[in-house]
Amino acid sequence: MIAFKIENLNLSYGDKHVLKNINVDLYRNKVTAFIGPSGCGKSTLLRCLNRMNDLIDECNITGVITYDDSNLLVINPISLRTRVGMVFQNPNPFPMSIFDNIAYGPRCQGIKNKKELNEIVIDSLKKAAIYDEVKDRLKDSALSLSGGQQQRLCIARCIAMKPDVILMDEPTSALDPIATLKVEELIDELKKEYTIIIVTHNMQQATRISDYTAFFMLGEIVEYAETDELFKNPKCEKTKDYITGRFG
Repeated sequence: MIAFKIENLNLSYGDKHVLKNINVDLYRNKVTAFIGPSGCGKSTLLRCLNRMNDLIDECNITGVITYDDSNLLVINPISLRTRVGMVFQNPNPFPMSIFDNIAYGPRCQGIKNKKELNEIVIDSLKKAAIYDEVKDRLKDSALSLSGGQQQRLCIARCIAMKPDVILMDEPTSALDPIATLKVEELIDELKKEYTIIIVTHNMQQATRISDYTAFFMLGEIVEYAETDELFKNPKCEKTKDYITGRFG
């Protein structure tokens, strides 16, 4: 089942043409990885999926992104971002308690009942596989957590908004190998409930966690396929050169 259908998408920042005629279907309850060299458009396309590019001056977008039978480019972006959450490259917990980090979004949505908020916080922390590590310190500052814990807290904060989709922009690039493994295990578990789209420079990570992979180069999708197929039997010579390390 398709989550996002992207057709003839072009994006420019002023005179700089960043995304060129993108056509791709992204599937529900699957992990899709965007790979490719720096500056190739991966993160820009990711930010199109929750309209984050709207915040950039001189950004011009043409084409269609269909999400739940609606043109994503014309629906209310604030409403969209409650359904399409995002986790960034560096952990960015709010400078408040662990509990309040998770409860912040639901409170902004008008949920004030303490019991309901408590249930949302606990459920979100459990789904993000961090509850057992923080259950006795929910009043402590989120900034006291390790980097890996902070990133899982940010995932929990995203889950608390009950999204359909979680976008991840290189979520483990600032983490050590052990913390990276925990986040990867979490992603594998979360795809049972969420559609996940991840930008990664780590091709081994793409092979470990993704169902589909799109290879970007110079603002275009060169190749898009099931991950096993793309890495074992790439159709395009450019893809083969990239995944074998001849450039990148």
